Amino acid sequence: MLPTDPGVGEFLLRGSLEIEGRLVDASNATLFCAIEADGVAAQCVYKPVRGERPLWDFPDGTLAGREVAAYLVSRAAGLTLIPPTVLRDGPFGPGMVQLWVDTKEGDDLVDVVAPDELPRGWRAVLHAHDRYGDPAVLAHSNATPVALLSAIDVVLNNADRKGGHVLHGTDGGVYGVDHGICLHQEHKLRTVLWGWAGEALPDEAVDALHALNTALRGSLPGELTPHITRREISALSTRVKGLLAAPVFPRPDEDGRPIPWPAF
Repeated sequence: MLPTDPGVGEFLLRGSLEIEGRLVDASNATLFCAIEADGVAAQCVYKPVRGERPLWDFPDGTLAGREVAAYLVSRAAGLTLIPPTVLRDGPFGPGMVQLWVDTKEGDDLVDVVAPDELPRGWRAVLHAHDRYGDPAVLAHSNATPVALLSAIDVVLNNADRKGGHVLHGTDGGVYGVDHGICLHQEHKLRTVLWGWAGEALPDEAVDALHALNTALRGSLPGELTPHITRREISALSTRVKGLLAAPVFPRPDEDGRPIPWPAF
């Protein structure tokens, strides 16, 4: 099953889950599952609320809902950048269930490379030295879908866009995952996708923002209400309107921590 298949959301809600493993590098409990319904089988990620690690700046027990809200925002913008995501009961209680994305081996969209190995057209974000003292560059692909993901991260106020959260699917799509610390009402943007800072948004991003702005005047706030607060919905709307008024990728906040750590 692909993220763009019709009925995938209902499939995720109704399918029976069988835990097959755990992603041990994740900060919160992240379980790899088989899911099956009506003879259709797929894989998914299940993050139970009870497995969330408390954070000082995000209310306890809200991360799964924020993952769902991020998907709803992406979908309302007419984008398929976040795999279908639902909130449902599972083997360890309520949690986020998201369709698994198979990725292309060795086809990373974000990487740390030697300066002379920077792929043609890639955007450099940070020049540093590796653990051996050799020069290194944190960089990312210049592909339009990656730029769209960078733009949607701004309105999501993504506080943790690591390089490992940007996936190149075997279906050719670009997907962002792990949106548990998004949509805070205070500015918290931390990302590795700073390569377009100060440049104009692509036309596709502006179109997506217009679609999202329209949705925020319609049914989207009602869809988001079970997952984030009214203040956070208002802040989301303010970010969308601000980016439409000045359709330019923001620059990093020099007084903050604009890149998450670790970066992958």
